[in-house]
Amino acid sequence: MHDIRFEEVKEEHLPALLEIYNYYVSNSTATFHIEPIGLDEMKDIVFFDNPKYKAYAIIDDRDICGYCILCPFKKREAYDITAEVTIYIRHDHAGLGIGSAALRHLENLAAKNGIHSLIAVICGENTASIRLFEKNGYEKCGHLREVGMKFGRMLDVVYYEKII
Repeated sequence: MHDIRFEEVKEEHLPALLEIYNYYVSNSTATFHIEPIGLDEMKDIVFFDNPKYKAYAIIDDRDICGYCILCPFKKREAYDITAEVTIYIRHDHAGLGIGSAALRHLENLAAKNGIHSLIAVICGENTASIRLFEKNGYEKCGHLREVGMKFGRMLDVVYYEKII
């Protein structure tokens, strides 16, 4: 694995994060956005009012090679012990162990903030992401069939969970 570090997302990171995300919008079913998003929408994705939720730029040497997010799972208070994890790695950095390092980073943050359960929401055909979460101890806990449509295909969504 490359030497990487995690920096809490700042305004100056947003263009690189947007480029990474919009690559997946245009070229994959990793996200269910169909059209590329803008900076304002990216801000809504990575900035939170509650300090227990954070987004991090993943930096390899000096370049941003991905980002990871710990965000609320649902808005109702009883869900406060559960969070959703999201990871996007630049397509040319996939398979280098960065995703596993990002998961460990988010799991440590979650544990420090009193989170008990982590959820990943994944497109059913995203086998690389499914493998990443399974390899890191997440178990499939839900499967929604044909809930999305992108590139002319019906898409499933699977939920993976880890109790930490």
